[in-house]
Amino acid sequence: MTTIFHKIIQREIPADIVFEDDHIIAFRDIAPQAPVHVLFVPKQDFATLNDVPADAPEIVGRLAIAAARYAKERGFAEDGYRIVMNCNAHGGQTVFQIHLHLLAGAQLGRFGTPAA
Repeated sequence: MTTIFHKIIQREIPADIVFEDDHIIAFRDIAPQAPVHVLFVPKQDFATLNDVPADAPEIVGRLAIAAARYAKERGFAEDGYRIVMNCNAHGGQTVFQIHLHLLAGAQLGRFGTPAA
């Protein structure tokens, strides 16, 4: 299935891209939940975290390392940031291409409270 993220990777639709290498693309979220809200997306196609093969942990590792590097380069790593990966509908996933959210730029509230 083609998602909005696939279209961004293929440059079919615009995005505010802040990082890219051979494996990952990162861009600002269009509906930010914090002053800094960047999505890190692998260029390999996996709908959910459940679909990443057990013998390919580097896919998720690359996302986390790229987010940490971005936080350091932008100067907010010391203050802190949050990285989140949602999986399937009950986990809050709305775009079915795995991705990592990096949230920062303000004191973040408590995490993990169920939706009302």
